[in-house]
Amino acid sequence: MGALIRAVAGLGYSKDDITMVTGIGCSARTNAIADFNTFQTTHGRALSFATGYKMVMPGQKVIVVTGDGDGAGIGGNHLLHTARRNIDITTILINNSIYGMTGGQHSPMTPVQARATSAPFGNIEEPVDVCKLVEAAGATYVARGTVYHHTLTERLIKDALQHPGFSFVEVISQCPVGYGRRNNMGSTVDMLYWQRDNSVNVKAAANMKPEEIGGKFLIGELARRTDREEFCQRYSKMVSSLGQGGK
Repeated sequence: MGALIRAVAGLGYSKDDITMVTGIGCSARTNAIADFNTFQTTHGRALSFATGYKMVMPGQKVIVVTGDGDGAGIGGNHLLHTARRNIDITTILINNSIYGMTGGQHSPMTPVQARATSAPFGNIEEPVDVCKLVEAAGATYVARGTVYHHTLTERLIKDALQHPGFSFVEVISQCPVGYGRRNNMGSTVDMLYWQRDNSVNVKAAANMKPEEIGGKFLIGELARRTDREEFCQRYSKMVSSLGQGGK
C-alpha cells in the first residue's frame, strides 16, 4: 500500500484523477484506506467493473487492487480477457499464497505441499505463474515485486501507471496468520526475510546459470511491449468511423 501511494504521489497525479477498484478479500481493504475515487465490487469481478468504468471514463487512471484468490482464482477468467483487450488499467495483484480473509483456503498460487484449511495434508496442485499467464494472454507490461523490496515495487508500480495499455504487477506479500502460522514460516519479519532469500532480480538472473537460480522466483520488469493498440483508443476509432458512415 505504501509503495502504491508513493508511486501515485511521485508521479504528481491528483487523487481525483485516480479511481481504485477492488473485489473481496484482504486486498480489498485498500480502498478504505486510500483517499481516491474507490469502488469495492463483488468477489473476483473487480476487473470487469473496472473495464466498464474505464470505457466511460477514459481520462481516469484506473487501478485494480486484487489478491491471488480474488484475481487469479475466482476472477481468473476476467484477468485473462482484460489482459487480452490491452485496456489501460493497472492491476496490482497481492499474492500471499492463500485466501486469507475468507477462510484460509488454498488458492491457485499456493505452493505444492503448503497447508491450508482446504489442504490440511498439503496442496498437491502446481501453482499458477500469474505473470507468465497474463503475458501470454496479451498484457503489455508485466512485473513482479515483493513487500520486502518496497523501493523496487514502488518503481515497478510507477512504470505500470505510465504504461499505455494493460499493466500488471504481482506483489509477493505475507499472511502470517492464515498461511505463515500453518506452514511454520515464523514471524512476520521472518516471512519478509523469506521473500529476500527466495527471489532473484531478473537483471541478475540474466547472467546466472539455471542451477544458480534454483527454485527462486524472479522480480523486476518481466515483460514490456509496445506493438499493441490500447483498447479504448481502438474503440474510439471504431465509433468515429461509424459516425462518418463507415462500416
